[in-house]
Amino acid sequence: MNKKFNLNKQIKITLLAAMAFILMYFDFPLPLFPGFLKIDLSDLPALIGAFALGPVEGIAIELLKNILHVLFKGTQTALVGEMANFIVGSVLVFISGYMYKRNKNKSGAIIGLVSGVLVMTAVAALINYFILIPTYAKVFKLPLEAIIAMGTKLNGNIVDLRSLIIWSIVPFNLLKGILVSLVTLGVYKNVSLLIHKEEVIVKDVRKKKYSKENV
Repeated sequence: MNKKFNLNKQIKITLLAAMAFILMYFDFPLPLFPGFLKIDLSDLPALIGAFALGPVEGIAIELLKNILHVLFKGTQTALVGEMANFIVGSVLVFISGYMYKRNKNKSGAIIGLVSGVLVMTAVAALINYFILIPTYAKVFKLPLEAIIAMGTKLNGNIVDLRSLIIWSIVPFNLLKGILVSLVTLGVYKNVSLLIHKEEVIVKDVRKKKYSKENV
């Protein structure tokens, strides 16, 4: 039974990761942010998985999603973009899933998502400042000023890396996190019923069997 349960969970993780991978194709830029920042809903299946299966499973979905992206679509950022997507997405789904696991109701979900978005935004700011943007510039042999200039064209307050983080990276991740969270709250209840459908059936069968044995 335990092996069957683990296989069942692995199948669910794979299916959710495949859905997340497909959603990565439907990304779009926003006029307020530099072109390298694009909105998508690929964290949605991972959040649903983190709520329904557990926070670690949510991270597994994020990892598999990015592996599929590299295998089937390739990388245009020398894996920097995929690494950013995995790290930031994993923080969101783990924090949200962990908080929800402790309090499995609507308020727990809201608290988890708000916490997840805030921590995700903070982590995104730090890793972009210290690791991702400098690495991207180095890999593609771009002066850091060229990347900063992408932001300056849209917002005159952006004059250096620090202000790029404050005026672009932080609000972008807040906006993306809020959007994905709202969609998650809207669809999770119905989707979770599908995810746990066979578990409900098994419980019903056990109850009927137990009732017959005690007649």
